[in-house]
Amino acid sequence: MNHAVYGFIAGFRNRQKLASILRASPRDRETHAISPEALKQSGVTVLALDFDGVLAPHGRPEPVAEITEWLANCCTVFGPDRIYILSNKPTRERIDWFNSRFPGMRFISGVRKKPYPDGLDKVIEQAAATPAEVILLDDRLLTGVLATCLAGTRVAYINRPYTDFRNNPVQELFFAALRTVERILIALVPDKK
Repeated sequence: MNHAVYGFIAGFRNRQKLASILRASPRDRETHAISPEALKQSGVTVLALDFDGVLAPHGRPEPVAEITEWLANCCTVFGPDRIYILSNKPTRERIDWFNSRFPGMRFISGVRKKPYPDGLDKVIEQAAATPAEVILLDDRLLTGVLATCLAGTRVAYINRPYTDFRNNPVQELFFAALRTVERILIALVPDKK
């Protein structure tokens, strides 16, 4: 099935879950403000991280500086072998950057793109974890967040993603518009009674 059609159908079926996640997410949540220690204390044993918007602005080959420090802390708390990069765009430059700085972290590839849950299912399998032990950090409601609904994992919705409008205005504007439309559509879902 076409990626967009699948996302639309799955999003409609999971609209209540998506609305609940949107409403429960702290405003202006940024990746670097999430405490790895707090995640671990809540029962998380495996981190799955989107790249664009979550670790860096769109199109960048490497994470922003503050994220590099945050990733090092995550490695201390979880171990690098418990951290996965689950990006719809796993470029060679990005993989090389992680291999040189965080060699234990793994990129998930060879799976259908989010919102299909295949990438999260692969993380669960490789980590020998339960879905409840896995959290995905993602900035898109109808891709990554929806994938967590389908896979049964936890999610941290990053609603203040990294952007670089100055150097990449067209792509950043496109994704900012997508995020806004997603939030508006999901916010229209009435509370379940």
